[in-house]
Amino acid sequence: MLMNCFHCGREVEGKERVGFRDRCAACDRPLHACLNCDFYDRSYNNECRETEAGCIVDKDRTNFCDFFAPQRAAIKPPAPDARGKLEALFKRKS
Repeated sequence: MLMNCFHCGREVEGKERVGFRDRCAACDRPLHACLNCDFYDRSYNNECRETEAGCIVDKDRTNFCDFFAPQRAAIKPPAPDARGKLEALFKRKS
């Protein structure tokens, strides 16, 4: 299994399955959470592409969903802040 932590973006290697109590070694956030699941999608009902899954309110907390599948997509680096973008846009050239 290879996945990225939803909170810190660190690559998590290890077990074949993600256990309910597994946590990220870097930030101590739960790994068995909706935000780390391959089925998580904000555009779907209950933010989940799995139609049989129950509604889970706290997407960043440990859950006991049987449909959990580790998200294998790489986490995108955080976007620069708006102030930095504006400063770069209106930067005076000497």
